[in-house]
Amino acid sequence: MIVNYTAAGWEIIYQQAHALLAAQLAYAWPPTLPPDRWVGLLAAIAQHDDEQAAWQGRGGHYGLTPAGAPANFTHKEFSLEQAAGVLAAARFQGRWRSLLTSLHLSCLYENLRGQNKEIDGFLDELRTRQQQWRRELKLAKKEADQAYTLLHWADRLSLILCRHEIPEMGRAVEIHRGPDGTVHTLAQPDGEGTPVVIKPWPFQAAEIEVSVEASMLTQLQFKDDAELAAALRNAPVETRRWVLRRG
Repeated sequence: MIVNYTAAGWEIIYQQAHALLAAQLAYAWPPTLPPDRWVGLLAAIAQHDDEQAAWQGRGGHYGLTPAGAPANFTHKEFSLEQAAGVLAAARFQGRWRSLLTSLHLSCLYENLRGQNKEIDGFLDELRTRQQQWRRELKLAKKEADQAYTLLHWADRLSLILCRHEIPEMGRAVEIHRGPDGTVHTLAQPDGEGTPVVIKPWPFQAAEIEVSVEASMLTQLQFKDDAELAAALRNAPVETRRWVLRRG
């Protein structure tokens, strides 16, 4: 979950919803690949945060901080089970989707190398399979990395929006480099609730609108996962929208 504190309690955005927002952002780019590869890239973006742990059962505190608050995803330790599950699910959609997903997992978790043999084995497997898939798909490493860069870019921009990380006072923040190596920035010069300006502009249309759903909680603390899950099931849902425009 992405957890934001509000004056009334908590705003909860599921990681899968954040991924869908990332796919909206990537979809707005001019297609840079043949249709089958482009759709596969969008699928990888939309599903890159799937296979999250099922914490809704009785008891347990997986979804909570030690103080009983909803736990932001950054408070959770690396889950080898979740990472392996994302890759396993990708394989049902083919080698291209699998390659992109494995590149994302390498990007996220390569810094964990050396912690234990199980993680190292998983990271080694990612590298081996990436080489195999590139060879079978007749792709140069540069081509695969360039396509993956859009996934990383869209993921980063979605997180900036979902986590309320747009700087105040119209200041700009770097998103990430795009597939052609260009570094893009984001700012909201006219303040909260106004269009977000991206420079240089990467999308096909001169202005786009994207959205994500958020569950709103007024209860601040929970005794266990079951209580949190019940509150989320009954929570009002609000749609967060952003207009993005050319700088």
